[in-house]
Amino acid sequence: MEICAMPVTVGTGFHNILLARPLPLSLPLITSVSSPSTRPNNTNNNSQVTSATTTTTTTTIPGSNREVAAGTGWRHSKSYLARQSAILEVKQSPDLDSALDRFGVVLKVQDLNVILRHFGELSRWQDLSQLFNWMQQHGKTSASSYSSYIKFVGKSLNPVKALEIYNSIPEESTKVNVFICNSILSCLVRNGKFDGSIKLFHKMKRNGLVPDAFTYNMLLTGCIKVKNGYAKALELVQELKYNGLQMDSVMYGTLLAVCGSNNLCEEAESYFKQMKDEGLLPNVYHYSSLLNAYASDGNYKKADELVQDMKSSGLVPNKVILTTLLKAYVRGGLFEQSKKLLAKLEAMGYAEDEMPYCLLMDGLSKAGRLDEARSVFYEVKEKGIKSEGYCHSIMVTAFCRGGLIEEAKQLAMEFDAKYDKCDLVMLNSMLCAYCRAGEMESVMKTMKKMDELAISPDYNTYRILIKYFCKEQLYLLAYRTMEDMHRKGHQPEEGLCSSLIFQLGKMRAHSEAFSVYNMLRYSKRTMCKALHEKILHILLAGRLLKDAYLVVKDYSGSLSQPAINKFSTAFMKLGNINLINDVMKVVHGSGYKINQGLFQMAISRYISQPEKKDLLLQLLQWMTGQGYVVDSSTRNLILKNSHLFGRQLIAEILSKQRAVSKASRSKMKCA
Repeated sequence: MEICAMPVTVGTGFHNILLARPLPLSLPLITSVSSPSTRPNNTNNNSQVTSATTTTTTTTIPGSNREVAAGTGWRHSKSYLARQSAILEVKQSPDLDSALDRFGVVLKVQDLNVILRHFGELSRWQDLSQLFNWMQQHGKTSASSYSSYIKFVGKSLNPVKALEIYNSIPEESTKVNVFICNSILSCLVRNGKFDGSIKLFHKMKRNGLVPDAFTYNMLLTGCIKVKNGYAKALELVQELKYNGLQMDSVMYGTLLAVCGSNNLCEEAESYFKQMKDEGLLPNVYHYSSLLNAYASDGNYKKADELVQDMKSSGLVPNKVILTTLLKAYVRGGLFEQSKKLLAKLEAMGYAEDEMPYCLLMDGLSKAGRLDEARSVFYEVKEKGIKSEGYCHSIMVTAFCRGGLIEEAKQLAMEFDAKYDKCDLVMLNSMLCAYCRAGEMESVMKTMKKMDELAISPDYNTYRILIKYFCKEQLYLLAYRTMEDMHRKGHQPEEGLCSSLIFQLGKMRAHSEAFSVYNMLRYSKRTMCKALHEKILHILLAGRLLKDAYLVVKDYSGSLSQPAINKFSTAFMKLGNINLINDVMKVVHGSGYKINQGLFQMAISRYISQPEKKDLLLQLLQWMTGQGYVVDSSTRNLILKNSHLFGRQLIAEILSKQRAVSKASRSKMKCA
């Protein structure tokens, strides 16, 4: 199990704050649904807006409908106080529909926005949706309404719903409001839809969006956990600079985290230095991001130096810093030092959860020190350390790797009984244990669990299942699994494909074998030359001669002469008559000398179907051009049926062939 696949990535904890930009709790900042005409001040984009509700004593001014808040001089109208009372009533009402019927007329858009955010902050998702639908129906929405609602729908892990709301916005000017755009983009990034967020971002810009610093900060955060994230982050940085925005402290922190997740230590060091050169002081989060880059690379020396530099600057290493340092020690193979640091974490109260123990267990097991890893695992259990199941997952994988299948199976069953929630890494570990132990029922239960939790399988999931199904001789099930794997964009490895192709061929599943071959052929992986001949024999056995022709056409250089001869003979007898001439040309082009038997079979088939006379004439003419001559028996067969093809034309072609044959014999005598 790779620790980096766990939900909490050491060294990047500060990125939680990047997507937590709170909206105002009282009067909204956005008073217009149109997008701002000027770019927001860069220094204020990352500030957090807060508000507080204060309790005041009011006094009615005689002869006036306004009241004065005691000690403030601030006057509140009776209508304002009525609205505040209505807000409170709606917030607390057990029947939202009834409350909106009674107070909806009194409440303004900004009041409803306050209630909307209240429901969102309390995770009252049903009330949130109910209120927003009411606001839409009664025409009481603003840009702030959409921004808040989309943000909270994203937090409820429903990006599809958030996109529906965004796409339903009728005014194009509202759809490019920077606050609304930031909300929907943030929602997609939060929910792992980074590619979708980038596509939408480009569309928004084409429609008139002017991104602010928060927009770029949030998209940069999405680069941390995606493939080729660093290249995408660089594009965003270049774009924001082109648009006149400056890199700030948070952006540098995010960029450092991207470097760390891509093991780019030198680049991380460069940005860290550049940041300081620009007068920006690094904080704990910047140090933790650079430290994570060192840790991922196992560079414990530079990790130690960085922590000392951090202390010298007056910063105190926190739990994240020390845990990341532990990761550096483990990756660097300093297990004794790792154990000492873990003891220090325990003494400081920083080892209350399983993360640091998982780091050590994972490193020990991968280094072959399984007994020590097992000892740490039992220590976690004995101390009652808070665990979400990652310790089990690591040890199940370790036992499978070490061939301790029974222990792996027992631990997997213990995990299933103890933990309701799990992620893909855990499920793959359990699946591996059950497959290695041959526990079909448990395998099926685990796959069902993945479906119930809506967890999509990855490359490792498919590889585990295909190998297991092959081991159990369930080759068609293995084939269907590989088909699904290919549809999901995963490229199967050659060894797995080759083995499955061979077994499918043995059970006469010829089409399925060719399908697996094509999955491998059209992938970017290199193929063993022997595999082309293997699939050719399978296709010939299944009489899939057209498919066999494609293999010979594309890979004749990788095929033996006997294999090409076997294919040619089969095709002349049973192949598509319209492709016979093409096959002759391909076989000749491969360097194979076509024998008279093949020509006789081809010509015999043409004679049996006189309507194919043009193909016969083309073949005879091609033979002449390549120096081939029909033998006497084939010549007599052609002359006997020449009335079907035109006696004069046949005579001319055969005469040319005879002349070519004489010239060839003369050359041979001279030589």
